[in-house]
Amino acid sequence: MEKSFDPRSFEARLYQSWEQQGYFSPNSDASQKRGEPFCIQLPPPNVTGTLHMGHAFQQTLMDLMVRYQRMQGRDVLWQCGTDHAGIATQKIVENQLAAQGTDRKTLGRDEFLKRVWAWKEESGSTITRQMRRLGSSCDWSRERFTMDPSLSAAVRRVFVQWYRDGLIYRGNRLVHWDPALQTAVSDLEVENREKDGFMWQIRYMSADGSEGLVVATTRPETLLGDVAVAVNPDDARYQHLIGTMLHLPLCDRQIPVIADSYVDQEFGTGAVKITPAHDFNDFAMGARHALTPINIFTLDAKVNENGPAAYQGLERFAARKQILADLDALGLLVDSKPHKLQLPISQRSDAVTEPMLTDQWFVDLTDKGRSKITEPALDAVRSGQIKFVPENWANTYTQWLENIQDWCISRQLWWGHRIPAWYDEAGQIFVGEDEQDAIKYSTLTPQGVLRQDSDVLDTWFSSALWPFSTLGWPSESPDRALEWSEFKRFLPSSVLVTGFDIIFFWVARMVMTSLYFVGRNPDGSFVEEFNSPAKRVPFKTVYINAIVRDAEGQKMSKSKGNTLDPLDLIDGITLEALLAKSTATLMNPQDREKVEKRVKRDYPAGIQAVGTDALRFTFAALATHGRTINFDLKRCEGYKSFCNKLWNAARFVLMNCEDVQFKQADTVAPKSSAERWIVGEFGRMLTEYHAQIALYRFDLAAQALYDFTWNEFCDWFLELAKPALTGSDAAAKHRMQHTLIVVLEALLRAAHPIIPFITDEIWLSVAPKLGHSIAASSTIAVQAMPQAADFASDADADAEILWLKDVLLGLRRIRAEMNISPAKAISLLYRGGTELDQARVAKHQHNIAYLAKIDTQRWLSADEAEPQSSAALAGTLKLLIPLEGLIDVDAERARLDKEIAKLSAEIQKCETKLSSDTFVSGAPAAVVAQERQRLSEFTGKRAQLSQQRAGFEG
Repeated sequence: MEKSFDPRSFEARLYQSWEQQGYFSPNSDASQKRGEPFCIQLPPPNVTGTLHMGHAFQQTLMDLMVRYQRMQGRDVLWQCGTDHAGIATQKIVENQLAAQGTDRKTLGRDEFLKRVWAWKEESGSTITRQMRRLGSSCDWSRERFTMDPSLSAAVRRVFVQWYRDGLIYRGNRLVHWDPALQTAVSDLEVENREKDGFMWQIRYMSADGSEGLVVATTRPETLLGDVAVAVNPDDARYQHLIGTMLHLPLCDRQIPVIADSYVDQEFGTGAVKITPAHDFNDFAMGARHALTPINIFTLDAKVNENGPAAYQGLERFAARKQILADLDALGLLVDSKPHKLQLPISQRSDAVTEPMLTDQWFVDLTDKGRSKITEPALDAVRSGQIKFVPENWANTYTQWLENIQDWCISRQLWWGHRIPAWYDEAGQIFVGEDEQDAIKYSTLTPQGVLRQDSDVLDTWFSSALWPFSTLGWPSESPDRALEWSEFKRFLPSSVLVTGFDIIFFWVARMVMTSLYFVGRNPDGSFVEEFNSPAKRVPFKTVYINAIVRDAEGQKMSKSKGNTLDPLDLIDGITLEALLAKSTATLMNPQDREKVEKRVKRDYPAGIQAVGTDALRFTFAALATHGRTINFDLKRCEGYKSFCNKLWNAARFVLMNCEDVQFKQADTVAPKSSAERWIVGEFGRMLTEYHAQIALYRFDLAAQALYDFTWNEFCDWFLELAKPALTGSDAAAKHRMQHTLIVVLEALLRAAHPIIPFITDEIWLSVAPKLGHSIAASSTIAVQAMPQAADFASDADADAEILWLKDVLLGLRRIRAEMNISPAKAISLLYRGGTELDQARVAKHQHNIAYLAKIDTQRWLSADEAEPQSSAALAGTLKLLIPLEGLIDVDAERARLDKEIAKLSAEIQKCETKLSSDTFVSGAPAAVVAQERQRLSEFTGKRAQLSQQRAGFEG
């Protein structure tokens, strides 16, 4: 092993070896015995994306489970791949075209798609290369892409089958429309953000010329599409107007006053304008009252021909300004008040979405589809066939499905799975896996030439098939023996790791599609192997990971300057490079200035490299069952120190075992209490470690591993081993060497799932000491996980070492308090204690002398006076360090008196401030709290020094 821990010297080499040797693939040799299957499906990242902190956290947990189960003897498949990311990828290429002075419509669909495929080939492997840097042990030989031919065939099969089963339809419905991207977007892709706005009150005159009523609205531009004004039927103010007609301001139309209990009498004026074509609640109310919607916007959100000529062609917000001015000029603008708005913002483009009536394709989840799609997905969780971790997320899943709406699956894009539907010149629809299949299956006769639907499917439609399309569906037929065998073996997968923000987007939809399609025959029945719904679910457990935030608990955002690149943590980055990277995409000078200021504050010296293992350990240690985790770089640096400590501990063991070579079959029974104690401690740690991983408490598993490695093995056992290693007893030394090697080697195996690189690099040097034959292809990754049953505890040894630790800690405390150098030899006197203490002193006096730097030690007789000493207790045993000759007593008294007086003065200042009502009530709470903390610290320190001072009396 190299003298210094340098992850850069081995991480790339090890990963390349792991992948080349095929360690990440399940055992597909039917002639060999295969362990129980364990499968994880990687949530497919965007093909053009890059690894961010959320990915790194999530993939660390998946890799931890995968490596752990592989070492437990399971037959493991981590199925990986990428998503074509319809909107995101198309937007990237469109931006590139814009920079070149052209656009997709100029190029045409075929040429544009060639450009997208070229971009995918150029950048599509970026994130998978980054995943390798993180140590992700996916089966790269089975990597999939959602637009691979086989996965595209699966998409067409599902669409066609659902359509033919009456579960997909085309309809004119209100959807969230992104006017920037000019496509429908899911309501799950719309974020409601609070903004400052206004509530305007507008008078609608009665058709008979009377005053009519006043409506309150935050969107005055939509009045051009009003078809009614609604009031609550119980509102006495408007009883006389119900059923009458109003003159619609600025328009040559009359609209009725209707009564609907949905209207809140207390909100605004209690009178609500109804615009069914541009508001979801209004659309529902319009349907209840048989009102015909009027669409007033073009697809790019400009007033269309249905609006008055004065406003046609105006962008919606420009139209708003003009309409307000015109209303004011007519005396119809009654009032305007500031109002907090919840604006619907498209997550894809940051544009304000517009409710828009358009022709779209939908999956029926509420009518016929409720019993065939929605209810089975609910039952899978209610019955326990699928479990959520933490359990409370099951409620989120079920509540959403119980209130689900039909799923809009069409998008007005060019990049994606084109909808397999064709139209003839008469508008008849033909659906099939290709044009010939569509015509052949249909009972209709085509009228003229067919044209394919120009829309593509929602990206989440193809992602919903991920658990089974990646395993070969729809080719899971018995005549494809190997594929069929693998399909049955790894479906359902064992666990899905994902974020709570896509429970609706992805998790529920995977359950819906898997239950409906897996193992289904053309006649609707299921093959025997998948007859049970429990076999058709896509996964058995859904582990919902927390969302990564910054150290202050804020959402990571480029505009805030608080994002972190996992690779920058692994490799390090200078301040200059970090500043350039953080501001590269910021166009606003104020944003750039703000981000630069924060980066300089948080990372004044840039980011020092910590290596992959330290980053992974940090993620594991943070993996609680909460909704969010706060990522603090200081913890990352702390776990780099942990890795460094493990490295140095391994070097110590190897340097002290250069002269030994054991065989795997050797049984060298531990004899000393220290050896028996560390073996028992390791067994107890393994019990906790295995239990916490089974509970998905990776934070507690990491803590157990950390505590044992740092405290028990490195800080204590390596010290306790030194007397035997340096002593004259050859047999004791040999036994100690064996125990050191055995425990270290097993510890490396236990830690490997969390910190794979350092453990493998050390193991390659340690394993030969136990008779492992190390070749170029050797790795710890395929070794067995150590089991607690192989490391028995010994109560007597535990008690004995606990006693010895108390003695040594007491002696160290005396040295610290008296400022006695650790290198200076001291005398030790014993008094009191029990017969067991006397026996233990006799047994361990050599260890005590060696480890505490004691030159002489003896028991004081019963009538012997204690010399001027500093004392500590180990139970009832009193430990005395005579001070004569160690320190200048008078000088030490004077130093302590001076320190105590200084602390007393500080305490007086704090007490004076805190006794002042003016200070306590007038100063900021944080300042008062800080003063109280200072008082507590000063008081504690003074008490400690006073106790030391008392030791010099008498």
